[in-house]
Amino acid sequence: MKTAIVIPARFASTRYPGKPLVVLNGPDGAKTLIQRSWEAAMAVDGVDAVYVATDDDRIRDAAQAFGAQVIMTPSSCANGTERCAAALDGMDWEPDLVVNLQGDAPLTPAWFVSDLIAGFKDDPDAHVTTPVLRCDLLTYKNFVEDRKHGRVGGTTAVFDSNMNALYFSKQVVPYVGYDLTEAHEIPVFHHVGVYAYRPQALRDYATWPTGPLESLEGLEQLRFMERGLSVKCVEVEGKGRVFWELNNPEDVPRIEAVLNKG
Repeated sequence: MKTAIVIPARFASTRYPGKPLVVLNGPDGAKTLIQRSWEAAMAVDGVDAVYVATDDDRIRDAAQAFGAQVIMTPSSCANGTERCAAALDGMDWEPDLVVNLQGDAPLTPAWFVSDLIAGFKDDPDAHVTTPVLRCDLLTYKNFVEDRKHGRVGGTTAVFDSNMNALYFSKQVVPYVGYDLTEAHEIPVFHHVGVYAYRPQALRDYATWPTGPLESLEGLEQLRFMERGLSVKCVEVEGKGRVFWELNNPEDVPRIEAVLNKG
């Protein structure tokens, strides 16, 4: 399957303006967030093209300086999925799959994307795939503790016996009514914000208005589900890797620590 990775990036972030151009120091020197995200995408085997999709000239210029292909997209794009749909229209070829590797996730392992692509081979009827990672006990407890104190952390996912998503939430789902220990297999899955789409699913998404659940949760993938389109969850393994997204300035030293740890 011909596959394109799109890295949506915008300058005007409410929580962290200019985030894609923030510099992260690692053993290979100082590089911007968008460059490190692009390098993570370039590390995925079997991909035909990698694009940065942005609406900002500063991001375009920085990305082109380190060799990235750039597609300019409208500033009206409300989220990364809409920006991927706009980028699809800017390509001069038609991929079989489009992967959304978010521009604030430079620690995304290459095998997450490879597993998503494999998910389409296993299920030719799939429209959208996204990775889920079973929580370890510490992650689960951190999620629960965050919610007790009114903090919104990672997104969780529940799915049926065929791995089709039933719901995604910033609450911890499913609810567990007993104390979990190391002896338990944790029944909560952390959703990792990477997606792969059929081109038609992307084009349809761009024509649909925001649904009430998407608005309430602030989760773009719920728009597919509110329209009756299945989202296939693909279970991936962390293999000891740490996954920090860069959402706030406080995340910079955390990501740099992971980079420098090797």
